[in-house]
Amino acid sequence: MISAFHCPYRQASLLQQALAPDKMRVAFFLGAGCPSAIRIPDGGSTRPLIPDISGLTGQVRGDLEASAEFKNSFKTVATRLADNEIAVPTIEDILSHVRAVTEIVGNGKIDGLSKDDLGKLDTEICRLTTERVRVDLPTIDSPYHQLAAWIGGIQRTHSVEIFSPNYDLLAEQALEEVRIPYFDGFVGSKQTFFDLPSIEQDSLPARWARLWKVHGSINWWRTPTGEVERRLAGEEKDRQMIYPSHLKYDQSRRMPYLAMLDRLKSFLTGGQAVLITCGYSFNDQHLTDVIVQGLSGNPTAVCFGLLYSDRANFPKAVERARKQPNLSLLAADGAVLGTIDHDWHSEEKKDHPLHGLAAQAGELKERSVSPPERCKFLLGNFATLGELLAWQLSQGDGASNAP
Repeated sequence: MISAFHCPYRQASLLQQALAPDKMRVAFFLGAGCPSAIRIPDGGSTRPLIPDISGLTGQVRGDLEASAEFKNSFKTVATRLADNEIAVPTIEDILSHVRAVTEIVGNGKIDGLSKDDLGKLDTEICRLTTERVRVDLPTIDSPYHQLAAWIGGIQRTHSVEIFSPNYDLLAEQALEEVRIPYFDGFVGSKQTFFDLPSIEQDSLPARWARLWKVHGSINWWRTPTGEVERRLAGEEKDRQMIYPSHLKYDQSRRMPYLAMLDRLKSFLTGGQAVLITCGYSFNDQHLTDVIVQGLSGNPTAVCFGLLYSDRANFPKAVERARKQPNLSLLAADGAVLGTIDHDWHSEEKKDHPLHGLAAQAGELKERSVSPPERCKFLLGNFATLGELLAWQLSQGDGASNAP
C-alpha cells in the first residue's frame, strides 16, 4: 500500500547524505529569505537583518512617495504598473518597468516622463535599495559563516558553488572572515574587473568556492565605456548593476548576468549534481525556468527546494515540482517528492539523530498552520540549515573519504 504521507526524517537524512560525498558536485542557491532569517535587536523585539523582497519594496516605496523630487515620477510608474495588472509590484518589477520604458522613450516623453527622469528614478531606487542591504553580519557564527566553514571543512573533487539573486555582500563577508578563497567572476585589486574568459576556463583549485550573483550586486558598477567593475562605490557617471531587467538589454549590458546564469545552467547539466535552494520562493520565472530546464535535461541532477513555510504559500513552486520528478520541495507542512504531494506524517522519531534539528512535531508559529501533532520540516529556515551544516561538519561526515 502506498503511504499517504511523506517522512521528514527520511528526507532530512537523504539531504544529509547528498551533501556528504566528497566527489558530488554541490551548489547552494540562497534567496531573499536567507538574510531575513538573521534576526537583530529592534527595541524590545527583533527584525530581519535585511527584509525580504516585500519588506524591501515597502521601505523603498515609502521613501519614494515621501520624496519631493521623486514622488510624482514614481506615482506615474506605479500607475502604469497597475494598468498592466501588477497591483502590488516588487522593487524588481518597478526597476524592470523603468528600464523598459527608458529603452523606448527616445528624446520624447512617455506619460510625462523623459529619459532623464527615468534615469534619475532608476538611480534613486538603486541608491535606496543599497542603503538597506549594505549591512554586515552581526556575529561570526551566522548561517553564512556556518556555510563557509562547511565549504572549507571537507576536501572536495569539485568546488562548492553558491548562486544568489541577492544584492548584499553577506556571503562575501562570511567567506572572507572564515578565510575561504572564492572566485566571483572578477579579477584584479585596485580596479577589479569582470573577466569572462576566467569564468569559462575555470581552472582554479577545487578548494576555491564559486560565488555567482545572478542579479548583480551593490558593488558592481558599469562605467561609461561599458566596462563592469567590482568596487565599493561608483563614480559620477557609473551605473550600479543590480537586478537585470530581462527586456531590451544589449548584449554588453547584460553580459555579467548572462555569464552567471550560464554557470547555473552548466552546473545543472554537467552530470551528477545536488542543488539546495533556501530562502527562494520559485516566484522568479526567469530563474526558475533555468533551474527546471536544467533538471529536465539531466536526470542525474537533483534539487532540494527548502521552503520556510507551508506549501500553500508557494503555489508556483508546487506546480513545477508536481511535473518535475527531480525537483523535491520540502516545506514546513509537507513535501512534493517525485511529483507526489503529501503532508508529513505524525510519527515523531525522537531517537533519530536529526530530531529537533530537521524535524519534529508541535506548533510552528508564524510558519505553519499544520496541526501540532503533525511533524514539521525545519530546514527551510536558513538559520536552521546553517545549524545542520555545522552539525554535519562536527560529525566528520564525508571527511573520512576526502582525498
